[in-house]
Amino acid sequence: MSAEMFTINNLWIMIAAALVFVMHLGFACVETGLTRAKNTVNILFKNTMIPCIGLMTYAICGWKIMYPGDAWILPNVFSFGFGILGDNVPGVGELTAKYNAGYTIWTDFLFQGMFAATAATIVSGAVAGRVKLAPFLIFSALFVAISYPITGSWQWGGGWLSQLGFYDFAGSTLVHAVGGAGALVGAMMLGPRLGKYAKDGTMNPIPGHSIPLAAIGVFLLWFGWFGFNGGSVLSADAAGVSLVLVTTAMAAAGGGMAAGIISWFFVGKPDVTMALNGILAGLVGITAGPDLMTWWESAFVIGPISGALVFFSVLFFDKLKIDDPVGAISVHLVCGIFGTLACGIFGVNGLYGTSETAGGMQLIYQLVGAGSVIGFTLLTATILFGALKSICGIRVSEYEEIEGLDLGEHDMSAYPDFQRTYIKSYHAREI
Repeated sequence: MSAEMFTINNLWIMIAAALVFVMHLGFACVETGLTRAKNTVNILFKNTMIPCIGLMTYAICGWKIMYPGDAWILPNVFSFGFGILGDNVPGVGELTAKYNAGYTIWTDFLFQGMFAATAATIVSGAVAGRVKLAPFLIFSALFVAISYPITGSWQWGGGWLSQLGFYDFAGSTLVHAVGGAGALVGAMMLGPRLGKYAKDGTMNPIPGHSIPLAAIGVFLLWFGWFGFNGGSVLSADAAGVSLVLVTTAMAAAGGGMAAGIISWFFVGKPDVTMALNGILAGLVGITAGPDLMTWWESAFVIGPISGALVFFSVLFFDKLKIDDPVGAISVHLVCGIFGTLACGIFGVNGLYGTSETAGGMQLIYQLVGAGSVIGFTLLTATILFGALKSICGIRVSEYEEIEGLDLGEHDMSAYPDFQRTYIKSYHAREI
């Protein structure tokens, strides 16, 4: 590899890492916009802490768990170590066959570290409005430091799923379904927000306080996804990157169109929040195989199916009385599973190849991979949330939930003039 190509590869992956970093601002805007004004500071604080926690814990031990090289403790299943450098990877400039020769370890760590924090951010939206701050941050630290990298090592670290033939290009399962599984456990253990479900079982909508902010967040996420998927090519290869960016964009467009039209048909009026979540659903759905699909499969199959899934999934979880304020479980878990299976149904050999063409054994590999990763994550999330619930509790008091977590957890307001008037006038009737 020439020095020029080495520099170009590094530059593109670092730019992609910056784009993934912008996604944290997108998540913050989406979660804030789709929830109540009285919880804005709390949500922003969580989304400020998560990338900080994610990068630090990933550097401390997450990286060595996820990319163990030859240092497995339990072969192809579990590894543990500390730090970024170590015996299992060479230092800067040491370009050998033992490590990817296309970029430095620092570039790789930065890119992968941004991915790690994303998994905990997904959980944040599903538990918004009623989770205690300190237990959530403890959960996030352990989730990113241990659970996420263990399952990631099974595929991206060369573990047993990689050897089996499982395929997940940029993380429909390894990032998004992992975050969605954690979100499902958190939402179930917390229970719904006060007033979300009436005694007769009917659902009471709790609208978000800023749809413009939610829309800004979704478009920031779409923008950042070009780095999420495009950077996962792990080089500046023109053919590979351009294909991945086109299929990513087309799936997002198809998902938004499908969710918007379906909501219009079934509800009677077009729902912009469903259209926005449809865009995210299409992006999650394509992330496992953006290099495997044609543009038309992305636009007219992967995206629209994901958009339809997110609409009906939101209704399904409401029927089960699992309260998810932002639709994170539907977007990331449900569509992450579909996107992973889509590689075995529609995909052809991609940038990294697949052990089989679409169908047959490849679909079985995808089922095994998604099932094992999600099953392990559900178990670890249950243990973490369960332990925290037993030790210190994970849900705020009823009074604090009614008053808002901004005042209860932070003693400040995002909109001080408005909230003082609101609380004084409506506190007695607030649910």
